[in-house]
Amino acid sequence: MVEKQNFKLTLSVLLLGGFLSLFNETILNVALPKLMISFQVNAATVQWLSTGYILVVVVMVPLSAFLIRRFSTTQLFCGALTLFALGTFLAALSPNFVCLLGSRMLQATGTGLLVPIMMNTALKITPKEKKGFIMGVCTCVILFGPSLGPIVSGELLQFASWRILFWLLLSLILITILGGILWTSSIKIQQKKRQAPIDILSVILSSLGLVTIVYFLSIINSSAVQWEKYLLLAIGVISLIWFYQRQLKLDVPMLNVKLLSNKVFLLGAIILIMLQMVQFSMNILLPMIFENGLHLSPLATALRIFPATIICSLLTLVAGKVYDKFSGTLLIPGGLMIMVIGLAVMSRVTSLTSALIITLIDILIYFGISLSFAPNQSNMLVTLTAEEQTDAIAISNTFIQLGSALGTPLFVGILSGQEQKLIATGVSKITSLYSGFQLSIELATIILIIGVFIALYNENLLKKVSP
Repeated sequence: MVEKQNFKLTLSVLLLGGFLSLFNETILNVALPKLMISFQVNAATVQWLSTGYILVVVVMVPLSAFLIRRFSTTQLFCGALTLFALGTFLAALSPNFVCLLGSRMLQATGTGLLVPIMMNTALKITPKEKKGFIMGVCTCVILFGPSLGPIVSGELLQFASWRILFWLLLSLILITILGGILWTSSIKIQQKKRQAPIDILSVILSSLGLVTIVYFLSIINSSAVQWEKYLLLAIGVISLIWFYQRQLKLDVPMLNVKLLSNKVFLLGAIILIMLQMVQFSMNILLPMIFENGLHLSPLATALRIFPATIICSLLTLVAGKVYDKFSGTLLIPGGLMIMVIGLAVMSRVTSLTSALIITLIDILIYFGISLSFAPNQSNMLVTLTAEEQTDAIAISNTFIQLGSALGTPLFVGILSGQEQKLIATGVSKITSLYSGFQLSIELATIILIIGVFIALYNENLLKKVSP
């Protein structure tokens, strides 16, 4: 636990670290056109600043459970922030694209650990009766951080170089490191320390499996040779199966994959992937409508999307408190149903629909997310021991990244495919864009209808296994 008088300060520092890692994930999105000009690279090359970053994060998240058991919170938190700070400093000084890409990947080695550290430590130092609220707070950070990045960078880039983004970030990271040194040292978590050396083959298998699958998903709609794509998928699947089997045989596994045999946890993880697929993809699909359909600027688009995120973030805190009192029996399926209704309405959007109406529908969808996201994550942990929760958080955060990676090529691919198909038949570009958007949102609606039934079954299952 942590001393009562330091609880709020300690929690604030942890949340700030997690927020900065997620804020950093999207801070360059608006700056990519300027970077293409600065470094004389094309769009396919510059997007690696995002893709490469995500690939490293995906590798680091599963490692977090092992590292959390081996090091104190202060050591790991400040160590991750130091890597983050070093990468940010080098990014600000980067003379060319290769240096900037390497700096971003160095950032990711630190940021990939910060959210698991934040969630694991916050839950461990919080009394049982407030865990739902704290999960809501962590989810608020997860949703709010990536959405704020493009808005802040969009404002700053109107009058300054892209380098200012990293200098601003660096100052905040250094403040967080100082806070970590001052206020996380009092954390005393009672858990077994596993001193066995990390299994290198497990690291290789998990890294190879996750990276190849995420990369496969990122190029699935590209013009790359088909057999090469599916070779990547096969390598990824085989690596993860081998990783899973190896963890079952190790005395001290890198990750406790036995948790996936827990039906409540597994079904919650499936719901989590569905939620993240839709949540992450909406932030990519809607800009296509706002910018290409309604011809708004990137900053104006970010401001249209932001209300849904801020409302969702605040309501997530309320949902966490409600969960602590009444559990997720109504919250999770109810939130998913609200999302289904919002998506069904969104699937009827046409070129005549105003930006305001689209924003209001987006708020309804995110209202459903706010009711279901954090309570679902709390449900995933409720049947697990404190020791198992460390691995569970690492697994759930890995699934969040996979949900993001899966949703984007699926929904964007459907939109682009339908758009190109109709344009080839002579249909106008705007009409084709909206038709593709409608089709992708219809699929998202079907996926979440399935999610509602999974949530209802899981709640019934939870009632049977709970004491």
